[in-house]
Amino acid sequence: MLSIEDALTKIRDSIAPVAIEEVFVTEALGRVLAADVIAEVSHPPQAVSAMDGYAVRAEDVPTAPTTLKMIGEAAAGHVFSGSVGPGECTRIFTGGALPNGADTVIIQEDTEINGDQISMLEAPKPGQWVRAEGLDFACGKTLIPAGQLLSARDLGLAAAAGATWLKVRQKPRVAVLATGDEVVMPGAPRRPDQIVSSNSIALVGYAQVFGAGAVSLGVAADRPESLREKLNDAKGFDLLVTSGGASVGDHDLVQSVSGDQGMELGFYKIAMRPGKPLIFGQLGQTFLLGLPGNPVSTGVTAAIFMRAAIEQLLGLTPAPLYQAATLGRDLPKNGKRLDFMRAKLTPNSDGLPTATPFERQDSSMMALFAEADCLVMREIGAPAASAGDTVKIVPLRVSTSLF
Repeated sequence: MLSIEDALTKIRDSIAPVAIEEVFVTEALGRVLAADVIAEVSHPPQAVSAMDGYAVRAEDVPTAPTTLKMIGEAAAGHVFSGSVGPGECTRIFTGGALPNGADTVIIQEDTEINGDQISMLEAPKPGQWVRAEGLDFACGKTLIPAGQLLSARDLGLAAAAGATWLKVRQKPRVAVLATGDEVVMPGAPRRPDQIVSSNSIALVGYAQVFGAGAVSLGVAADRPESLREKLNDAKGFDLLVTSGGASVGDHDLVQSVSGDQGMELGFYKIAMRPGKPLIFGQLGQTFLLGLPGNPVSTGVTAAIFMRAAIEQLLGLTPAPLYQAATLGRDLPKNGKRLDFMRAKLTPNSDGLPTATPFERQDSSMMALFAEADCLVMREIGAPAASAGDTVKIVPLRVSTSLF
């Protein structure tokens, strides 16, 4: 059986990023940038005032108080057309362009007004309260590198830099397919021996959270012809994610039927719990990820492998799989597979959060999986662990900040 690390490497080495498209800057939130954003203008485009006050020549106010004649004003967006000469000043407001001749701003709190005679009560330093041209960024500077997930702040920066259209990765097209005679789609009639295909709903949601567009292809019955039909429906998608049918039982058909259809198998079976029966391969131009059918096994493998596949399609740098936490209760020695235990996280003000695994870890218990904040990872053959030990976790309540 393959290790998680080797499986992730295989997925990342096999998948190339999807194509590039251009979108208007207002539509790019949460998209992955495919080409650097380079400033087309400087910001500010010319020297401007940082405060409300008076634009002066610093050499005219060597000492205070000094009185200068006001000859006009410069508000933001309204350039003073004249030039400030010896003994003169202009009224200026925050963001107003510094008039020709002036090099300094004296804030209004440090002045007294008598008609057009303005007494400067403080002797300024040259350049005081002036934002120089290009203070923020200069024309030609690379501001946002390709491969970045675009936040609201990124969009504001791109717009300020003169970018109207941004090159981004297309949203990967993900198809989700449930398998098995025992599952039916939500809302469909079902017999007492059938259950709702909750995995289909969850997997479409996972794909969307990871940055893809996803649709459900419904349910493939436990008959080869039904699965073949659904595999044909998946043509044209970047990734097909199946749920169930990945093991080796008489009714587990995903590997055999997709193989008959020409799938190139990348790997099968991972040395982990839950989630051992897992398939990765390529069927034509579509990558296939066959996940186990137990709801928790589906969720755990989606959090690790489906996320990695979509990140690769988007051209994202892989995020670290593990974070650190403090163990909240004693655990016995681990067995022969890497174990991912569902757990609650409790924040601590003085250090790492505390991860407390649930007592029951059955892979069919959806309610506990929905309640979990993270997965506590235990190495193969790990010795007994004590509360307070540092452990590795896979966060489940991941909120990608797009602020």
